[in-house]
Amino acid sequence: MLKTKRVYEEPSKDDGYRILTERLWPRGVSKERAALDKWMKSIAPSHDLRKWFGHDADKWEEFKERYRRELFGSDAVNEMLEIIKNHETVTMVYASKDEEYNSTVLLKGFLEDLLDK
Repeated sequence: MLKTKRVYEEPSKDDGYRILTERLWPRGVSKERAALDKWMKSIAPSHDLRKWFGHDADKWEEFKERYRRELFGSDAVNEMLEIIKNHETVTMVYASKDEEYNSTVLLKGFLEDLLDK
């Protein structure tokens, strides 16, 4: 099972293996509070793409295309797929306030599409 969760929500044993999928560390969250098993900066959107998008919903469709292009052939995607295969539950943790227009939600769909093939 692959899930997403905001880093500001309380960690749970039901989260399984917890991975932060952000390039930057979330503000105001200690490592203990985050309760992460891994921080995968390399699977997050590039610095330039993240800055360009700026969580602007009007740029969402273009952001999705650009981020998917970054993900195709990425070593980080292969690493993530291995982690998913080796754990019953993997929760991808993110900091964004927007639960709809964020890279981790997009990443989840991208990975699920690959796993379904």
